[in-house]
Amino acid sequence: MRHCRFARHTGGPQRGFTLIEVIVVVVILAILAAAIIPNIVDEPEKAAIARAKTDIRALESALEIYRANNFHYPSTDQGLEALIEKPTGTPEPRNWKTGGYIKRLPKDPWGSAYLYLNPGQRGEIDIYSLGPDQQPSDDDIGNWNLE
Repeated sequence: MRHCRFARHTGGPQRGFTLIEVIVVVVILAILAAAIIPNIVDEPEKAAIARAKTDIRALESALEIYRANNFHYPSTDQGLEALIEKPTGTPEPRNWKTGGYIKRLPKDPWGSAYLYLNPGQRGEIDIYSLGPDQQPSDDDIGNWNLE
């Protein structure tokens, strides 16, 4: 007779975790949390800047696809919204991709919309956030300083 390995075991002692084993695991997790959490909490601004850079790279990639389809970037007036809705005005996007180039426009980590200029002041196009101070300054995060 074959034994099913998932059959219920009815005889012999039952095995489980003892209270001591559970306490040891909780203590180990608490020690790890105490070592890791301060590193995360001490650097929220760095995390926000990293997120802004990632968003800007994604927007820049979507704009490159837009340009490949339409042979030009959207104008400043058409803005980044041209990535989610077919823009009106000039230049007309003759091959605009149905469904858009991204699902939604992200907000920067400080709750503001990303800004867009075509032509840009620092490159062919500028995609940027004003950063934590929300004022034009040297701490702006843009596609020109993504290293």
